[in-house]
Amino acid sequence: MTERSRALPFRAAAPEPRPVPVPYDPELEQGLAHFMDLVESIPLRAHTILANRDHFRTVIPAMASQAEGRAVTWEDRLIPGPQGAPDIEVTIVRPLDPAPTPPGEEGSGAPAGALRPAVLGIHGGGYVLGTRFFGTGELIDLAETHGTIGVAVEYRLAPEHPAPAGAEDCYAALVWLAAHAAELGADPDRIVVSGASAGGGLTAAVALMARDRGGPALAGQLVNTPMIDDRNDTVSSWQYDGLGAWDRNNNDTGWDAMLGADRGTERVHPYQAPARAADLAQLPPAFLEVGSAEIFRDETIAYARRIWGAGGEAELHVWSGAYHGFSGFSPDAIVSQAANAARDSWWRRILSR
Repeated sequence: MTERSRALPFRAAAPEPRPVPVPYDPELEQGLAHFMDLVESIPLRAHTILANRDHFRTVIPAMASQAEGRAVTWEDRLIPGPQGAPDIEVTIVRPLDPAPTPPGEEGSGAPAGALRPAVLGIHGGGYVLGTRFFGTGELIDLAETHGTIGVAVEYRLAPEHPAPAGAEDCYAALVWLAAHAAELGADPDRIVVSGASAGGGLTAAVALMARDRGGPALAGQLVNTPMIDDRNDTVSSWQYDGLGAWDRNNNDTGWDAMLGADRGTERVHPYQAPARAADLAQLPPAFLEVGSAEIFRDETIAYARRIWGAGGEAELHVWSGAYHGFSGFSPDAIVSQAANAARDSWWRRILSR
């Protein structure tokens, strides 16, 4: 650990009285307890990041196990990283069946095996935990359901690699994906970036980078329960101070590791914390979702509202009584089924454009 990771440069002032938390949907409480027991058995603090990484690796199934019995193929590759940075490991997930002829082009001479949409998948983990295999489950599901080609990126983690190292890795993977789309059988005009939690924050950062740098034109961005504001000062962040999945204390740890002494200052760049972006115009269509009973509720709502205010396209879902990561850990709950259906609806619409 570096001095940067141990510094505690910024803490938002606590409101008085403390806001009352939104209650959890009773149908989700068992899944929340399982989440806490499985994922957050070690409180995440600066001095426990390494221990948490070791534990986190034990709860992520190996790729061979994830893909077993699924209608996909997969391979690992090493691709160029950002200039002056190490190469990046990625895992490519493809549907097992050949690509279909595009709808409406049957009998028109259009070849079977038409180019497929592609998804750059970015895993979560508070910017300090996890591997790309924490996000490959989504890519497997999308390959089977929507015929997409997925690329999961192994970005650098903080505090060893402070922001925006992780975002730069993800952007480099996007540039590589667009440049190698034909080789992969992917359509360069239908690339979507997707991630949850820290992966949602990095998704938002990559979309900003692509816009600002004239990079690959994205068909969409799925910004799921995103970690996008280093200030950690919203009402919802205080409602879940010491309560629930990924509470404000964990959030402080992640942001401290990412930003060190810059945290909470005007030196924080939008590629480090996308909520700091002054301009959210000309971004790809966004799908944003969050639970009403988690810390990221208010910053997610604010981000969607600002995209709308800039004339952009955003679809926002706030799921009642839902905790962080609820649809994965409480899949049978009615609200989880509704969330999964809404997300699938967006995928069908965005990939058919």
